[in-house]
Amino acid sequence: MAKILYYDIETAPNLSMVWGQYEQNVIAHEREWYMLCVSYRWEHENKTHVTSLVDFPSFYKKDPENDFHVVKKLWELFDEADIVIAHNGDRFDMRKANARFVAHGLGPASPVKSVDTLKAARRYFMFNSNKLDHLGDHLGVGRKVSTGGFETWAGCMRGDMKYWKLMIKYAKQDVDLLRKVYMKLRPWMKNHPNLNVYDGGHNCPTCGSSKLQKRGVRYTQVATYQQWQCNDCKSYSRTRVSEQVERPSIVP
Repeated sequence: MAKILYYDIETAPNLSMVWGQYEQNVIAHEREWYMLCVSYRWEHENKTHVTSLVDFPSFYKKDPENDFHVVKKLWELFDEADIVIAHNGDRFDMRKANARFVAHGLGPASPVKSVDTLKAARRYFMFNSNKLDHLGDHLGVGRKVSTGGFETWAGCMRGDMKYWKLMIKYAKQDVDLLRKVYMKLRPWMKNHPNLNVYDGGHNCPTCGSSKLQKRGVRYTQVATYQQWQCNDCKSYSRTRVSEQVERPSIVP
């Protein structure tokens, strides 16, 4: 079966010099941003994991801003996955990950199919907000963990374990909430990867369920197809081969 990965990353900000506090030009760039942690969950698992800088204590003590091991873990996850799912993943998480991969000389991971729940929310719906927290609340599946703002990120950068515990809790909930929101939006995703490609089955191409029922026909400009609906995820699909249908004779 397809290996499906839910993931999210948290990063430290860039460090720069400025003369003031409002709309300032950067005088000098002191340090690049780096990755604090990656949270992830495999579809076939019931547990969300977090790999953070503090999981490598000897390395962290020596160089607390070196994210090599966290980045390497994410690279390994991508390399193993067939499909990756994230909120704003195509614009942010994936590109940020690639930036750290190349910085550490890792090269590209094995190509994956990406599902971006932010893109799905924007394309198929008109919510008041497409933020993950709002979607979770509006759809009745939960909220993000409150962090108290930037102080949590600053605390982690100082090495304060109180803030690291909060960060890890926040990161886990982000992935758990991501999965729940994804499940709600999934039936509408017309460009969702076809899971039958990975297991060679003839099941629901969106979720892999065998519980399909016939629901009318689907017409294109040149052919007619049997339409199916999944009793589990509620998405629609059609047969790959067009159906033969009788058409009335045209009488002049």
